[in-house]
Amino acid sequence: MRRRTTLRLPVALLPAFLTLHATPAAAQAAPIAPGIVGTWLLVSVLSERADGTRGEPFGPDPKGIVMFSGDGHFSLFQSRVDLPRLAANDRTRATPEEAMTIVRDSIAYFGTYAVDEAGRSLSMRLDGSTYANLQGGSVQRRIVTSLTAEEMRFSNPRTPSGMTLHTVWRRAPAREQRPT
Repeated sequence: MRRRTTLRLPVALLPAFLTLHATPAAAQAAPIAPGIVGTWLLVSVLSERADGTRGEPFGPDPKGIVMFSGDGHFSLFQSRVDLPRLAANDRTRATPEEAMTIVRDSIAYFGTYAVDEAGRSLSMRLDGSTYANLQGGSVQRRIVTSLTAEEMRFSNPRTPSGMTLHTVWRRAPAREQRPT
């Protein structure tokens, strides 16, 4: 005669067990719209080309900031930490080499955004940019791959140069109000 042995989980522990196993998925499924509002500081940007080549277009320690307002506006700046100072100390008199380095190693743009919660993505319309070819073009899409209270990760799957960018941001700390 065989006896069946069963593992019985006490009913009181069942909710805790389910919560532990549901937490990562629940965190990933948290709404994007309220979570992205605020100021974020750039941690890293990794590029990936179709042939598998990877790089860091703004270097290993990039500078940057992105701000999302609650009413659908955003502003972004990214650069290498070592952008050159202009020898003439006048931006209208940059040498060709200085100008090329600054254009190659930095980008800034602003516009409006909308959130697609089901697609876990942002649609961004650029109203202005240091790379004028982006202005007024088609809506750009960013895929939000991770979002917590302190960290946001998104991918830009369609850059003009044909690469995918994977960007990591950390929430900027709150600052005290300064006297006026």
